[in-house]
Amino acid sequence: MKLRVGDTVIVIAGSEKGKTGKILKINHKTNRIIVEDVNKVTKHVKPSQTDPDGGIITVEAGIDVSNLAYYDSKLKRGVKLGYRFEDGKKVRFNKKTGVTIKEQKR
Repeated sequence: MKLRVGDTVIVIAGSEKGKTGKILKINHKTNRIIVEDVNKVTKHVKPSQTDPDGGIITVEAGIDVSNLAYYDSKLKRGVKLGYRFEDGKKVRFNKKTGVTIKEQKR
């Protein structure tokens, strides 16, 4: 999977098509990604000691990685990513423009 936490992605299929957001969490086992402010669902929370009121909350649900593409802010569209070696390091690059994508510090 070429997408990383912190990348900006665009939804390319489904009911949320066209929305963009940052990746918050990746589940590699199920190939699902949680994107900020995309695929929001309502969840009923039972009262507990940590949340004595309970109630209905909205949270981001996972979206399949095949429905996402890396968002290039200069091109204003989704692009494919590839790998190549630069100075002995494996780096990601934009296949459309050939520009290397800088890795973000966690």
